[in-house]
Amino acid sequence: MAVQPSANPHPQEPGPLANALVTLAGTPDHAHDVGSQLMAIAKLAANRIGATTYASVTALTGRVHVTVAVSDELVRAVDEAQYTDSAGPCIEALHTGTPVGVPDIAATVQWPHFHEEAPRLGLHASVSVPLCASRGEPIAALNLYGHDSAAMAPLIDGICVVHEHSSGTTAGSDDLHLLDEGGRELVTGYAEALSIRATIRLALSVIMNELHCGADDAYLALCIRAGQAGTDLARAAGRLLTQGI
Repeated sequence: MAVQPSANPHPQEPGPLANALVTLAGTPDHAHDVGSQLMAIAKLAANRIGATTYASVTALTGRVHVTVAVSDELVRAVDEAQYTDSAGPCIEALHTGTPVGVPDIAATVQWPHFHEEAPRLGLHASVSVPLCASRGEPIAALNLYGHDSAAMAPLIDGICVVHEHSSGTTAGSDDLHLLDEGGRELVTGYAEALSIRATIRLALSVIMNELHCGADDAYLALCIRAGQAGTDLARAAGRLLTQGI
């Protein structure tokens, strides 16, 4: 079942960060503008979420983890400390497809260099959120770092609740009202992105069953349908599920 986003104080106006997450979820993984979308998401997160001091985006290029977007060059050292260890919340989120929240970095001992580098910049909490394009597999991790652990806690909780209940509703109003506008955008945008991923996956399974083909061929067929219709894969998947092949 697809995720249903939480109630938003402005349901008709999801906001630029939520829109950016939704757009990425419906974009083909090979699209030329994926990199610029990731950069936009990092900047929007840093600018719109009050609890977030810095934002970055981690991706895997070949066998090497790289920071492909940063809101400030200062945070690059925190990411690179994790790459040195081949371990850390950004790497874990990218490889597991699960958000990784760190409410208290000072108490974190399983990622040694992350534990040392983040406090050097006065960062006390973080959350890494997997980002998916239309193929549905994580292509990057959005890393949010904050000075204030108490301010970051509702954001971490909201993201984790959305992920854990991806077949139901998102975080309740008690969680959302603690977030600023940018924080609500991230939580509801992530929920909608999960919903889009579920819809596309369902559409791909229908194509595979109807055309007796593998996942790669089904994905290509959906991309072709989207291209012919002049729309993104999310809308193409939705139409396929309502109208059939």
